Amino acid sequence: MDGSEGSGRERFSTSRPPDAKSIGFRHFRDRIAGAAPFPPPPPPPTSNLDCQIGSSGVCDASGPPPPPEAGEISLREWLDKPERSVDLFECLHIFRQIVDTVNLAHSQGIVINNVRPSCFVMSAFNRVAFIESASCSSSGSDSCGDGSDGKAGVEQCSSSPSTDDCLPHSGFTPTVGASERSSSAYLTRLSSIEEIEGGELKGCEKGRDGGERKKSFPLKQILVIELNWYTSPEEAAGASPSFASDIYRLGVLLFELFCTFSSLDEKLRTMSNLRHRVLPPQLLLKWPKEASFCLWLLHPQPNTRPKMSEVLQSQFLNEPRDNLEEREAAIKLKEEIEEEELLLEFLLQMRQRKQDTADKLHDAICCLSSDIEEVLEQQSILKKKGILYPETDKDENLALEKTDQLLSYPIRIEDSTTSGSRKRSRPRFEIHNEEKSEPHLEKEGFSSKNTRLMKNFKKLEAAYFSTRLRMVRSAGRSASRSFPASSTGRGSIERTELSSVNNLASKGGESGGKRCGWIDPFLEGLCRYLSFSKLKVRADLKQGDLLNSSSLVCSLSFDRDKKFFATAGVSRKIKIFECDMILDEDRDIHYPVVEMASKSKLSSVCWNGYIKSQIASSDFEGVVQVWDVTRNQVFLEMREHERRVWSVDFSQMDPTRLASGSDDGTVKLWNINQGVSIGTIRTKANVCSVQFPPDSARSLAIGSADHKIYCYDLRNTRIPWCTLVGHTKTVSYVKFIDSSTLVSASTDNTLKLWDLSMNTSRVLDTPVQTFTGHTNIKNFVGLSISDGYIATGSETNEVFVYHKAFPMPVLSFKFEGPDPLSGQDADEASQFVSSVCWRGQSNTLLAANSTGNIKLLDMV
Repeated sequence: MDGSEGSGRERFSTSRPPDAKSIGFRHFRDRIAGAAPFPPPPPPPTSNLDCQIGSSGVCDASGPPPPPEAGEISLREWLDKPERSVDLFECLHIFRQIVDTVNLAHSQGIVINNVRPSCFVMSAFNRVAFIESASCSSSGSDSCGDGSDGKAGVEQCSSSPSTDDCLPHSGFTPTVGASERSSSAYLTRLSSIEEIEGGELKGCEKGRDGGERKKSFPLKQILVIELNWYTSPEEAAGASPSFASDIYRLGVLLFELFCTFSSLDEKLRTMSNLRHRVLPPQLLLKWPKEASFCLWLLHPQPNTRPKMSEVLQSQFLNEPRDNLEEREAAIKLKEEIEEEELLLEFLLQMRQRKQDTADKLHDAICCLSSDIEEVLEQQSILKKKGILYPETDKDENLALEKTDQLLSYPIRIEDSTTSGSRKRSRPRFEIHNEEKSEPHLEKEGFSSKNTRLMKNFKKLEAAYFSTRLRMVRSAGRSASRSFPASSTGRGSIERTELSSVNNLASKGGESGGKRCGWIDPFLEGLCRYLSFSKLKVRADLKQGDLLNSSSLVCSLSFDRDKKFFATAGVSRKIKIFECDMILDEDRDIHYPVVEMASKSKLSSVCWNGYIKSQIASSDFEGVVQVWDVTRNQVFLEMREHERRVWSVDFSQMDPTRLASGSDDGTVKLWNINQGVSIGTIRTKANVCSVQFPPDSARSLAIGSADHKIYCYDLRNTRIPWCTLVGHTKTVSYVKFIDSSTLVSASTDNTLKLWDLSMNTSRVLDTPVQTFTGHTNIKNFVGLSISDGYIATGSETNEVFVYHKAFPMPVLSFKFEGPDPLSGQDADEASQFVSSVCWRGQSNTLLAANSTGNIKLLDMV
C-alpha cells in the first residue's frame, strides 16, 4: 500500500490468504502497484492544510487523525457496543485475521507493539485492517474518530516519552535495537491510570441523578487505560517487547472478543483481574475451549506461552476450519456483489453526467443554429436592399460579400428530419482553434477585427451564452420597473441606453426581418468591443506647480460643455484647464486658467451640470464647498460632516441639489440656496461614493465600506429601496449608465453591472455582469461611464476600458515615462492610476496617476 495515499492512515488487510479478493478492491489496487506488505512510515505532511501552527510558529503535524472511511468502524468501538452478542464464528473470523497480521510481521522479524483494538478497523463484512499510525501516534486519538482532544495520548506518553507506542511510526518495532522501557516511568503511568480507574472513569458511568447509564462505554476514557490492559507482565517489569509480548496481547484480545460487559465498572474490574489470569465464571461455563486457549496465551512466563506456529496449528483455530471457510466464501461473494454494485453506480453516474453535458451541448447547438439562420436571413434582406439601391457604394456591397464568406465558412448545411414529415436545413458548424484560424483569416484578407475576434474567442463565446440566457430569462419583463421616482412625471422611466439592451422586443421594422430581441444588443456590444484597437496618447498635461511635492490626483471632472476640466487632490488646489488648448498646443508647461486653493486635501470634485460656473468639492476635514469658478472664490461652505468626505455629486435634474458621503457613516443632502443640509441618511459603515441617477433628483445610490450598494428613494430615507449584494470588499465607486443600470467598483478587483429593474424584493444579489482584468485591492482608482464604455484605473499603473456587454477589458494603457516633478524614472511598482473621466460621450478619456501624471487618451 502506498504510504502517500489517502488520509494519512495506512491499512493492511489481515485476511488469509492475502489474495486480491480477500484484501478487497482498494488494497488489491495498491498491491498490483508493487507496494510492500509493510511500507515505511509515511512522509510528513507538506500541505499547510494538514498541519496546525503551534505556539512556536512551527508547523505541527501531530493533530488528530482523520475518521474511518465510510462503512468502517474501530474494533474498539465494535467491542464496546452495548448490544453486541458473541457469535463464535464471527469472533474466530476476526481473531484469525489479526493472528495472520501478527504472523506476517513475525515472519519478517518485526514485533507489533500495537496489537490493540484501537489500532484496527472493521469493514461492513468484518474485514479487519490494521491502521498504521492513527491511534498509535502521539496524538492519542483513536481511529474511530470520536473527536477526542488527544488526552489519551498525553496520558500514555507523558510519563514514558521514550516508549515506541508514542511514536507515529508504522506500529511495528524491530526486535533488534528496540528502546528500553523505563520501569519507574511505567509504574508512574500505571499509578495514574489506577487513579483514573478509581475516580474519573467510574464517574463517567453516573448520570445526573446518580444512576448508572446503560449506554456505550466512553471511548476516550477506555483508550487511556487500553495500553495498560495490553501490556505484558515482562514489559511492565521493564523488559523490551518481544514476540512473546505480542502473543500475550493476542490473549487479551481473544478475551475481549468472547466476553461482554453490562457496565464500565464491570469491565474495568474484569480487565484488572485478567492480568492475574482470573476469568469470569460465565466465560468458563459458556466458552470453556476459548477460555483455556486464552489462559495459554496469557501465561505470565514468556517462554511458556505458545509460539506463533503453535497458535496457527492449534486445534482451537483449525477445528472449525470448514465453517470458517464457508463463512469466508459467503463474505467474499457479498464483497464481489458490492464491488460490482459500486462499479455499476460509478458507470451510471458517469453516464448521467455525460448525458447532461450532451443535453447542454445539444441545446447550445440548437441556439446557435437558430441564431445563424436569423443572421443569414437578415443578411439576405440587406443584400436585397443593396439591389434596390443601385447607387449603394461598391465598398458596402463588398463588405456584405465578405460577411457572407465569414458566416458561410464554418457552416455546413445538412438535412435533418424534424417531427412529422417536415424537413428543414439545420446548419452544423465547426469551431477552429486560434492557430488554425489565423492563417485562414490572413489568406482570405479578413480585417484585424476578425483576428481580434478569434484571439478572444473563448471569452466572447462565454459572453454570448451568458447574454442569451439573461435575455431569455428577462423576456416579458417591463423596462419601466426601474429606479423609482422618474422626474419626467409620466409614471415610467424613459427608454435609455441599457433599457434597450434588456428588452426582448421583436425588431421587424424597416428591415422586414423578425429578430430575437437579444441579437441586436449583442451585435451592438460585439461591434463596440471590436471598434477600437488601442488607447492613444493625445496629450500630456505638464503642470507648472513643480514646487509642490504632493501630486496625487484624487478626482477629475469636466464642465457642462466639456470644454474645461478640473483636477483636485492632495495638493489642496482645484485647477481648471482648457481641454482644447492642451490638445491643440504642444507646450512645455500647461498652466491652469483658474486655480483655487483649499485649506485641506481634496478628495472629490463635481461640476454642476446646469450652472456652468459652479463646482463642488469635498476634503479630508469633512468640509463640503461650492466654488464660483468665474470669481475664483468659495460660494458656499458646509461643515456638518464629522470626518473625511469621500464623494460629492450634483443632481443633473435639479442643479440646486447636492449629495455628499463621509467616513462618519452619513450622507448629507444639500440645497445650495439654503447653505444647510435638508436631509441626512445614516448608514452603519463609511460612505465612499454617492451618485444621483441621470433622470431624477429623488433617488440616490450609495457605495459603502460594508461591501454593499444602497439605493434610496429620498422621499423615504428610513430604509433603502434596494440593497445590492455581491462585492466582497469596500465599494469605492457607483456610477449610473442610465436610470435602471448601475456600475459599481470595489477593492475586490472587480466592477459589477446591476440591472435595477430585476429587483423583486429589497435585496438584489445577482449582477448582470462582473468585469475582471484590472488590479484594485487597496486604493481608489477611479470609475467613469460613457456610451456603454466603462473606464477604471488599476494598481498596475494602467487604465482599463470595458464595454458593458462583455466581462473582459476592451483596451488598456500603461502609464510610462519620468516623474513629472523630478524628471527621473519613477518607481512603477508604487504607482497606480488614481482617477479617470470621460469627456462626455466622446472617445476621449482623461486619466491621472498617483504621481500627478495626467494624460488625455483617445480610443482609436
